[in-house]
Amino acid sequence: MKNLKRVIAIVCGGDSSEHDVSLRSAQGIYSFFDKERYDVYIVEVKGQDWNVELRDGTTARIDRNDFSFVENGEAKRFDYAYITIHGTPGENGIMQGYFDLVGVPYSTSGVLVEAMTFDKFVLNQYLRGYGIAVADSLLIRKGYEELVSDEEIEQRIGMPCFVKPAADGSSFGVSKVKIADQLAPAIRKAMLESDEIMVEQFLDGTEITMGIYKTREKTVLLPITEVVTQNEFFDYNAKYNGQVQEITPARIPEDTARRVREITSHIYDILHCNGIIRIDYIISPQGKITMLEVNTTPGMTATSFIPQQVKAAGLSMTEVLTDIVENQF
Repeated sequence: MKNLKRVIAIVCGGDSSEHDVSLRSAQGIYSFFDKERYDVYIVEVKGQDWNVELRDGTTARIDRNDFSFVENGEAKRFDYAYITIHGTPGENGIMQGYFDLVGVPYSTSGVLVEAMTFDKFVLNQYLRGYGIAVADSLLIRKGYEELVSDEEIEQRIGMPCFVKPAADGSSFGVSKVKIADQLAPAIRKAMLESDEIMVEQFLDGTEITMGIYKTREKTVLLPITEVVTQNEFFDYNAKYNGQVQEITPARIPEDTARRVREITSHIYDILHCNGIIRIDYIISPQGKITMLEVNTTPGMTATSFIPQQVKAAGLSMTEVLTDIVENQF
């Protein structure tokens, strides 16, 4: 009898510094999926090397002509791709374009939205046009560093400031710069991750993050998490090595929380997002809410925000993933 279960690929890996983080997210997502309802496989992507983990512990090559593979002599084609690549090619529209070409629905937003949210500088300029508060920033391109002087950065952005890859994940290549002498090494560090970097205004306040997803039937606004770290900023060690305190729900006034929920829902609609996204903000001591970043493939490891927020909301990740998959059919 033909298998009536949808065949799901959890697509992970990628070509950025966050490859291994993506593998951990994939394991988390695999553990959450309803195996009674779906046949779930993990597909690891690295460059041109795409392989699926089979039931017997071996791997098989993915046929990229139609996103299929062979298991026990039987050809199987995936019905759906859950993309959890942090960085290129899963978070910048490249993988989405491929799935559009081969006709496989996927968990993230489309090509344009992914490309735009991946480039933090472009996203900020776009959302500013819709009245969303974002930090002031300057763009520096590799090979054109001399077009932006240290003096311009000091006068326009001020000190301290953040130097970060404009088009990459947010775990690597980020520096908090306190004096002008630190700018050049920080720029070199960021350019190891991306050919475009942004110098962004430092904002003092309470850092929060919030997950959201929408389907045809409902909007699910997850509880807000407050991020408290003794590190200079929410860096790799804070994210993945426990050097952070994550408080859900955030210790902010209800009126502020309501405004965060409204802004988050508004951004989701402006961008016409799909699947789970997570948006990071800074709330100033005066209550101003400034958007920092939109994460369209948020981490799903044991220490990640989304599973924590889903649990705090009294929901199950299994139900959430089912919602997201079935919304495409």
